Amino acid sequence: MFNHRSTAEEVTEGLDLTGLNIVITGVNSGLGFETMRVLAKRGAHIIALARNLEKAKAACAQIEGETTPLACELSDMESVANCALNIQDLNINIDRLICNAGVMALPELSVKSGLEMQFLCNHMGHFLLINLLTKQLIDANQARVVILSSMAHRYSVKGGIDFSNLDGKHGYNDWKFYGQAKLANLLCAVTMHDKLIDSGVMVNSLHPGVINTNLGRNLGGVLGKVMSLPGISRIMQWGGGKSIAQGAATTCYVSTHPSLKGVSGKYFSDCHVARTSRHGQDEALAEKLWRYSNEYLAEYLSKKTSNTKVSDRELTQA
Repeated sequence: MFNHRSTAEEVTEGLDLTGLNIVITGVNSGLGFETMRVLAKRGAHIIALARNLEKAKAACAQIEGETTPLACELSDMESVANCALNIQDLNINIDRLICNAGVMALPELSVKSGLEMQFLCNHMGHFLLINLLTKQLIDANQARVVILSSMAHRYSVKGGIDFSNLDGKHGYNDWKFYGQAKLANLLCAVTMHDKLIDSGVMVNSLHPGVINTNLGRNLGGVLGKVMSLPGISRIMQWGGGKSIAQGAATTCYVSTHPSLKGVSGKYFSDCHVARTSRHGQDEALAEKLWRYSNEYLAEYLSKKTSNTKVSDRELTQA
């Protein structure tokens, strides 16, 4: 029905999403902004998350529809926890949670809170956000969680995830560590599916395609220079890449299309179920990641039933 060239507007054409509350991370640019724009156009209320409140508000001001901007710095677990508390304060169910934001192939090793930045931001921040919003997802009718992974998960470190080197102290490779983070996104969806399916929450992951977005803003070397060339987006499309409108299609399809009601635990590409790498099907690795993530985030997960209100000023500073 849909394919490589389908756009987000095309895959949602005719859908009325009025009454749905949809959380999206990374709305300030690229795929996140397009996903927000299209789903708001179809009637959904978007809880729009960006690194700070100013960016979230600026993005929301550019589209039509109902939005609630909030700050969520995914590399700062305190900010993620604050964001979840403010979403809880809205006293609404969460019908969709789209984990879109991320960083890609950082040319230099960056470590924060004991973890390499791509793993911390792409996986751990989203893992915490999903867990803290679980009640709101369960309370909704047939909620969906959509996690953006990537075909890059196929090119991860040896063993898929190297738990002995998550801070990069034993060596760092920008693309392999990006692949490791994207594999973690995929495996997060696998375990979330197993643990939430009985509650009616559907969890899927996807590869959006090869798109020239702000995700590549940190690329260094020759590739970074190439990606910054004028007209590179059009050249990439000619070579099999996608526009932003096309790149957001699979996210919008998986999160909203009626034909996917009850579908969970799958990995999508080009609006179709796709195969993952061997590591992407490794249930033991997925469970090990689940345990590690819970242990790392124990301090924040233990507080998930609290309801301390955080001010907009504190959010802005987060």
